[in-house]
Amino acid sequence: MGDNVVLARNTDLAPKSDLSSQTVAFSHYNNISAQLPIDPATGELVEGGIAEQAVQCFENLEAIVDSIDHSLNDVVRLTIFVRDIQDVDAIDAVFTEFFPTYVPARTVVAVAALPMDADMQIEALLTNGEGTIPNEPQAGDLIKLTNNTHAAPISPLSTQTVAFSHYNNLTAQLPIDPKTGRFVVGGVKEQTAQCLKNIKAILESIDVPFDDIVKVTIFLQDLSDLDAVNEVYSTFFPDSAIARAVAYVPARTVVEVAALPMGALVQIEAVASHGDGTPPQEIEARHGLIIEAVNTDAAPRDPLATQSVAFSHYNNISAQLGIDPATGAMAAGVKEQTAQALQNIKAIIESVDHVMEDVVKVNIYVLDLADMDAVNEAYLTFFPGGVPARRVTGVSTLPGDAKVQIEAIVGNYEGTPPIA
Repeated sequence: MGDNVVLARNTDLAPKSDLSSQTVAFSHYNNISAQLPIDPATGELVEGGIAEQAVQCFENLEAIVDSIDHSLNDVVRLTIFVRDIQDVDAIDAVFTEFFPTYVPARTVVAVAALPMDADMQIEALLTNGEGTIPNEPQAGDLIKLTNNTHAAPISPLSTQTVAFSHYNNLTAQLPIDPKTGRFVVGGVKEQTAQCLKNIKAILESIDVPFDDIVKVTIFLQDLSDLDAVNEVYSTFFPDSAIARAVAYVPARTVVEVAALPMGALVQIEAVASHGDGTPPQEIEARHGLIIEAVNTDAAPRDPLATQSVAFSHYNNISAQLGIDPATGAMAAGVKEQTAQALQNIKAIIESVDHVMEDVVKVNIYVLDLADMDAVNEAYLTFFPGGVPARRVTGVSTLPGDAKVQIEAIVGNYEGTPPIA
């Protein structure tokens, strides 16, 4: 559908920023900017401890969702970033007040730092059943499909997979053996294998092939473990003969975190295509859609990640560092690295005949949050209107000793074609 538009919206009932929109809808999803525990009336962090901060974060999220005539039951994925992993229990007590019955897919990680020295922030992905074709509701009665299987770890605080329209959103998987409820024995290799086995089991439970995964995010407690993780990762991707024939691997982001739930060494999040859609989509609109995986020499290549993976109305872009693809060298300072990372994203987007105005969400991982003024200076040259939804997190290490890493989600108005 060439008529889908990027729809950015803001409400005075939640904190505003000149650098991002609170919610950016495209087709059947709303991308919500990460919410800090800021009181929108004062622009300051709410007073109190982690419980008060959690309430404010969820209230900000709810205000945004309400402002576009949706509800928290329309959240398909919730991501919680904390400074101290020990705070999660207190956050969960607040979480259950806002999600008393239905629980979305979920990811929880502790990071090195958060903007304004907050103790937590949350972000959400929301359904948008009415779509974004102006004055023409697409399918307001689309339903959300939730699934759990005993072949993977079950939690009362999350749903293993939540499908809406053409995407399955999976809860981030820890290295838990579902038979014992305990961590698998061994080190990071064994933990990586268990995380991926859990993802595979969830997908198999809903008849989705492993090679239908379009984006993977790997959260590592120690980035120096990445070689060991990649050794295992390469045994899972590509998974099928068809995927091996074209060397298909999903888009990917690797993030070092301060801590993971239960002291895990690794946690893996996946987003998978959902070719048959969720009912009652029309038959011709939901069968035979294909994954379009594209790489360009105008941006750095990685044998373990595809630069852009499109399915239906979204392009998923692998995280980009400030590496010049012509030389393979990292740009010097943080401002230059930001510009180069965004130039790489721009080159990838343009290689699939899109433009930066199609970007709906940007995630920025920065080594030092004190550098954000320099990051933002470069950022505004690429996004002068501050339209995309956005998330910023501080990390202690990035691949290649980079100072910044950026990933993006892009609208794909033409959709992906059916199999001929």
